[in-house]
Amino acid sequence: MSQNWELLLFPYQQAAKEWKVKLRGIRKEFQLQDEHSPIEFVTSRIKSVASIQEKMKRRNITPERLTEDMEDLCGLRIMCPFLDDVYEVVQLLRRRNDVEIVSERDYVNNEKESGYRSYHIVFRYPLQLVTGQREILVEIQIRTLAMNFWATLEHSLNYKHPDVFPPDVHQRLQAASETAFKLDEEMSQIHHELAAADADADEATKDDKGEQ
Repeated sequence: MSQNWELLLFPYQQAAKEWKVKLRGIRKEFQLQDEHSPIEFVTSRIKSVASIQEKMKRRNITPERLTEDMEDLCGLRIMCPFLDDVYEVVQLLRRRNDVEIVSERDYVNNEKESGYRSYHIVFRYPLQLVTGQREILVEIQIRTLAMNFWATLEHSLNYKHPDVFPPDVHQRLQAASETAFKLDEEMSQIHHELAAADADADEATKDDKGEQ
């Protein structure tokens, strides 16, 4: 396939840079308001040419349909401190007027058979180029730190051992995923309890001042 990959991927690189700024801006805004930020940090990646070519072959994607049929040429990943934060970020994205959401997949409460958990959103983003506006597809994966820990190590193991995992290893990875999810649930519960205690303390302080 004859393709100017640098030219093709440039808009996606630009979109990744712009969205990292936007998402970090959201995080900063929460911090300036002295509120808990649902965004811990953001990373991005542009799919490599080798990965693009492999996926095109595997899914029978033609060059003409590449930018429409391959939704993850530009990938962003948002790491959240707590479980509830994942869905708060989803709501933040749904309310924005600079994107058109194409699809959503909730792998947090409906994890994949492997044990993988994350929330995926694909949207169209109107990128401004010197040649005019161009709408491109961007994929965002939203997950907790614990989910990211599991997914990163599972990917590393899978990369070094490309054949299918033996059944016992597969079961152990599923069990590790469930352990990570239970950790997320416990830490979120602690977070809620501490937030409720702080709110009660603030209310008590206001009442004391009102009586004085």
